[in-house]
Amino acid sequence: MKISISYPPLESEKGIALLSQNRQFQWFNNPTYIYPVIPAYAATLLKEKGYEVIWDDGIAQEKTYEQWLADIMMQKPDLIAIETKTPVVEMHWQIIDELKEKLPNSKIVIMGDHVTARPEETLQKSKVDFVISSGDFDFMLLSLAEHLSKGSELEGGFWFRSGHPELVSGSVDSGSESGMTITNSGPSDLSTHDLNTLPMIDRELTRWEDYAYKNGNFKFTPGAYMMCGRDCWWGRCTFCSWTTFFPGSHFRTRSAKNALDEVGHLIDLGVKEIMEDSGSLPIGPWLEEFCKGMIERGYNEKVVMSCNMRITGITEPRVWRLMKRAGFRFILFGLESANQETLDRIDKNLKVEEIEPGLKMCKEAGLEPHITTMIGYPWETKEMAQKTIDKAADLFKKGYVDTLQGTIVIPYPGTPLYKECDEKDLLITREYSRFDQREMVMKSPLTSQDAKELVQSLYKSFITPKFIIKKLLSIRNLADVKYIWVAGWKVIGHLTDFGKSSKEKPTSV
Repeated sequence: MKISISYPPLESEKGIALLSQNRQFQWFNNPTYIYPVIPAYAATLLKEKGYEVIWDDGIAQEKTYEQWLADIMMQKPDLIAIETKTPVVEMHWQIIDELKEKLPNSKIVIMGDHVTARPEETLQKSKVDFVISSGDFDFMLLSLAEHLSKGSELEGGFWFRSGHPELVSGSVDSGSESGMTITNSGPSDLSTHDLNTLPMIDRELTRWEDYAYKNGNFKFTPGAYMMCGRDCWWGRCTFCSWTTFFPGSHFRTRSAKNALDEVGHLIDLGVKEIMEDSGSLPIGPWLEEFCKGMIERGYNEKVVMSCNMRITGITEPRVWRLMKRAGFRFILFGLESANQETLDRIDKNLKVEEIEPGLKMCKEAGLEPHITTMIGYPWETKEMAQKTIDKAADLFKKGYVDTLQGTIVIPYPGTPLYKECDEKDLLITREYSRFDQREMVMKSPLTSQDAKELVQSLYKSFITPKFIIKKLLSIRNLADVKYIWVAGWKVIGHLTDFGKSSKEKPTSV
């Protein structure tokens, strides 16, 4: 059985689709390719079980749509798996229908946070065969492959049409608005998926070098991504699309030893920097064991580590110092807002007065904090939004953060924020293609132009002669030169992303 894990090229005047391994979707003027860790596990697991696997990321491989389509028609996979997100799901529906016309014998399965939240919709809007309503694409795709090739019973979390040739016994039916009956195999049970049973990712199969250089988070290249947990041990922020996959109450980790073995494997491949991309890096005894293992194995002398972390996740300076000794460099924090009302309403579990001390502690340990902020909450006035911008700029000026990022907040279907907007009539539009951070989609005291100008002002706030001189004086080697150069272009790209011309434009496939 031949299985293709595919990311069809999505051609748009807006730019390059930032789709894989991403909790929010954007079109980027300067492409960033993020290695899709869970689909990579899927490819490896399927190959280990004897299936022929095609790694088909047409976006990272920089194919045109025509090239990609010609290739997949020539390969004729028995099963094609496609990951989607809200702003491009309609484009994927069109692609699926074209594939079903040209490859009628191929089964197509779609996965992602949008279809996890709304599985029936994609079955109604396209000719897709299966929808995965779960984030564990690896275990789920193996279950589907075993079902199609061996007749094994599907585990919970699959949706398909009633009367499907592969209909399993014990499924649950529900009527749709169109009169079509949709069938599912029951709820997904993440507790049955032990992350420690997964094989080491086959990086050659999954073309890791396609993602190793065009990524602004990497100071040292080639870089690579890994994930030790699924996904965030808090997992309750109302805006986060991945809470549809991985609620914090179901947080799972691989063992620290398992993770360390992967670090060693990546070092053997020549990787110089690793982004550990769990929603929040596991903390407590797990983190201490991992850091001590990095030091004892000597990995801290061979590779640098980056990760996501909550501002209040680590409260002891000694832990930050241990992470520094273990080789950690770049720490990404979701600040989101400097208004307590907003932090409470999005269930961030963070107090404004905790922000500065938490970041200062990280910085004083010798690490490089990065913060993200969001503009456009329905309840925030322009003055409140400006408060967040001012706070971010102040943290930067005080030297407590090294880099920062601003985006427009988007309420993805399936999240508590979307539900609130739906119930309170706060949505400006329900057009999925507009949920791409190029404009406001929620009613707010701000206009879309206000939001874009505020985001731009965040980036402009730290591009000062003092900052430029400080960065030039910090150069110690060629890696520093490359990183500053890439970072500069990244900022210019963000300014373009949120410029006046970054409005809705027609897209095509």
